[in-house]
Amino acid sequence: MARRYPSTIASPVEHELVIRKSRFIAQLAPAASVEEADAVIAAVRRRAWDARHNCTAMVTGVLGDQARSSDDGEPSGTAGVPMLEVLRRRELTDVVAVVTRYFGGVKLGAGGLVRAYSSAVSEALDRALLVRREALSQAVVDVPHGDAGRIDNLLRDWAPLHGATLGDPVYGATAAFELWVPEDARARLVDDLAAASAGALSPVFGVERVVDVR
Repeated sequence: MARRYPSTIASPVEHELVIRKSRFIAQLAPAASVEEADAVIAAVRRRAWDARHNCTAMVTGVLGDQARSSDDGEPSGTAGVPMLEVLRRRELTDVVAVVTRYFGGVKLGAGGLVRAYSSAVSEALDRALLVRREALSQAVVDVPHGDAGRIDNLLRDWAPLHGATLGDPVYGATAAFELWVPEDARARLVDDLAAASAGALSPVFGVERVVDVR
């Protein structure tokens, strides 16, 4: 079975909740590294300099193996960790969440804060466009020039039907066609090329990369 990778979000999202006169403004953004996430957080804090709290959570890394959160002055465990748990539960990575709170004068208690911060992030994510990720393997097919046009057409038809993408061909002693192929389509590519060439053509598989799939 192919490994599942965490998804990410396509673009920034903002959403506001008002709970007992306190404003909770959630801002989510894609962030491919801790440094990018920190830059988003710094920008929000500059804009919302007058807010009582700017609580944060981030998950980064292809496998979502790097995570950080901050309560930013709220009682320990009532803001950053609940926000982070929402990102984890939604199986996301390369994303940062900042929830800015403008205090309305009414204390919410620990349970109320947990619900407010987690709901702000969850409702913002409901409005986000998610980007799925999967691993594709490089496949290179060397084709004699006399067959290049026919195989080119075959691969252009084959790729979108099997979740693959085409690279740029390289013409030298032969025509080298590059594809990026999902793991579960590798065997099918081998079989289809063999059938189209009476067994003369076979792909050579190379490196693997994780790509965004809208």
